[in-house]
Amino acid sequence: MKVLVTGGLGFIGSHLVDRYIDLGYEVIILDNLSTGSLANLNPNARFVSMSLLEDQVADLVSDEKPDIINHHAAQVNVRNSVANPFYDIETNLLATSKLLEASGKAEVKRFIFSSSGGTVYGKTPSRAIPESYKTNPISPYGINKLASEFYINFYAELYGFQAVILRYSNVYGLRQNPRSESGVISIFKNRIKNQLHPVIYGDGEQIRDYIHVSDVVNANIMFSQLDSSLQGTFNVGTGKGTSLNKLLNFFYVFYPDGKVPVYKEAKEGDLFYNVLSIDKLTSLGWSPKLSLEEGIKELCQGDIS
Repeated sequence: MKVLVTGGLGFIGSHLVDRYIDLGYEVIILDNLSTGSLANLNPNARFVSMSLLEDQVADLVSDEKPDIINHHAAQVNVRNSVANPFYDIETNLLATSKLLEASGKAEVKRFIFSSSGGTVYGKTPSRAIPESYKTNPISPYGINKLASEFYINFYAELYGFQAVILRYSNVYGLRQNPRSESGVISIFKNRIKNQLHPVIYGDGEQIRDYIHVSDVVNANIMFSQLDSSLQGTFNVGTGKGTSLNKLLNFFYVFYPDGKVPVYKEAKEGDLFYNVLSIDKLTSLGWSPKLSLEEGIKELCQGDIS
């Protein structure tokens, strides 16, 4: 089976490529190296350096005719989308639409899309939110992720391919870039490890749903079996919320001499509470395997061993 992974040199995409390779898939990586790294390249995958906005993408998809396209390439910084919404439209929405058009014409069988459960719902009450909850994104990033979902369903209906939309909560793990504004776990770890004060905007009681990248990969693999008829929109998280203050305390177990946090004024538009209900996905047999404590231990082991 042949799979094309966009963003396959990035944080989540590279872990996904590794798993596909281990399972015997033929893998093509499409990445423009804007945030991905050649250090993440699996030598058993074929790598094509190309932006999704280039016309040659349609030719590539047509020539390769992958069975599955797993679309993880994106501009993932919410604050950058606010500062430059037109760039986010181009990079996330237009690029996705062009890829969908190419996928349909090449008769791709299944299209898997990494959406954002952290942004498409907008402000939510303090409970785990199911897929049926109303969507009301408050950032261009969230708006474009949600619009992409609509385009995916449109093209799936038009061309007859199976569409899987996975709305991730806050994903963390090895290879996450600590220099990005997204990925608070990698940012916290990097600052504490280097004897810098972690910075918290607000009082630190804002709640998020943190899921390890291996569990996200497992969800993707479950939907990557062509003999399955599974499709639709699914939250991918843990169903459990953790405050930033509690999150920091997990790190201080491994870095007892780490600097204390510095609290700054909350940033406009930041959500206070975001936790995803995963009942729909667990009903299919998937469940998160790695607890937050275990995941942070994995991140820190290299420094404390």
